[in-house]
Amino acid sequence: MFKGHCFLKSIIIQAVYFKFRFGLSYREIEELMAIRGVKVDDATVQLWVFKFTPLLEKEFRKRKKSVGRRWRMGETYVKVRSKWCYLYRAVDKQGNTIDFLLTKRRKCMSAQSFLIKAIENNGRPELINIDKFEME
Repeated sequence: MFKGHCFLKSIIIQAVYFKFRFGLSYREIEELMAIRGVKVDDATVQLWVFKFTPLLEKEFRKRKKSVGRRWRMGETYVKVRSKWCYLYRAVDKQGNTIDFLLTKRRKCMSAQSFLIKAIENNGRPELINIDKFEME
C-alpha cells in the first residue's frame, strides 16, 4: 500500500490524520510537517489524502466495533455554525452511535439514503424503531 513512496508510512498517515482530525489546509499541514523536520510539498499531501483516504477508511471499517441488532432512528433540527440543519441519527440499544447524517433540507431521499448507508456499513438489524414506530 505504501511501497514506492519516498516517505515512511508513519509520515504519510500523520499528514492524512492532520487533514481529517483538525481540518487543516494542505499548506498548514506542510508547515506542521516542516516543524517536525519533514520537508514535503502541499501538493504531495493532497495526493496522499486522495490516494490513501479510501484505503484507510476501508481498514477502519474492518476494525470498527460491531453494533447491536436493535436500532433506534430519529431526526431533529439543530443549529450548526448559526444555520439550522436536519440531523438524522441511528443508535443501537446500548446508545452507541451507528451513523448520522447532517443535511440542509428535510428530504425523504436523504433519510432513505442514510438508512441504506447505515445498513450497508453495519449489517441488517433485526428491529428498527423510528419515532415509536417499529419496522422489522
